[in-house]
Amino acid sequence: MKDVGGKPESFRTARAQATLRMPSHCVELLRSGETEKGDPLATSRVAGILAAKRTDEILPLCHPLPLQRAEVTFALGDGEVVVTAVAETIAPTGVEMEALTAAAVSALCLYDMLKPYADQSELALTDAHLVEKTGGKSHFPRRLAAPVGAAVLAVAGEPAQASAEAVVDALGAAGFEPVTRHIVGNAGGELHDAIAAERDNGTALIVTVGGTGLGHTDIAVDTAQHFITTELPGLIETARVFGQRRDPGAMLVRGVAGLAHDSVLITLSGERARADEALAALMPGLIGLLGLRGGSAVQG
Repeated sequence: MKDVGGKPESFRTARAQATLRMPSHCVELLRSGETEKGDPLATSRVAGILAAKRTDEILPLCHPLPLQRAEVTFALGDGEVVVTAVAETIAPTGVEMEALTAAAVSALCLYDMLKPYADQSELALTDAHLVEKTGGKSHFPRRLAAPVGAAVLAVAGEPAQASAEAVVDALGAAGFEPVTRHIVGNAGGELHDAIAAERDNGTALIVTVGGTGLGHTDIAVDTAQHFITTELPGLIETARVFGQRRDPGAMLVRGVAGLAHDSVLITLSGERARADEALAALMPGLIGLLGLRGGSAVQG
């Protein structure tokens, strides 16, 4: 299975359809609901919903998802029925396979219930396709449409420097350009001057890495706070909640985020795993924020 543990959750929906062709007298049986096995539409609706809930048991590489909604409806036509399935979830991966499975299984259930009333050649499942999906990277972009600059300031220390390199790579992959990296001492004055220089230079995103702990040399949060003109507490809250679901110790990581005049300033932990988790959680929000402030559109 694909590892989706590092992806943030989002509200995701999918709508799929399947078409079952049949003789016209079978369509009338569907309208009446009278077959030797009972009401085909009612039974097939339940079969489709059950299939959506058990997709991970049918398709071996699908993740089990907490479905918030699964529904199946039918449109009866001239010699066919179109099955529409809708699935919704809040999860780190999409729900399109659940919708497709529901539509296909529901159509197969209709096939099974109608086969005593038609020649097998007259029943045909001719189509199963995804109509639309929402959520995830298609609706919450993780890459800038137009590049903007970023600066990564690593507070002295080998762990922070290694984490800073990973942050540089992640920002580059998200479309930030140029992305510079600077190593500063753990004295407040050095970090203060480095942040001030990037702010005055108009750098769109300033990220400090390290210095967010509880020690007397952990000066990043207090130093960054001095520059914040508009606080954005939701960024740090999002990163902390995301981290706590993976490591309870994330509750102890201090942080601050906000606007420093025309720059976005945010502090990240010097621990590689926590910096990675924070960026994973924050990237859609940062992309949207910088896209709006830069006047540029964003893309997936």
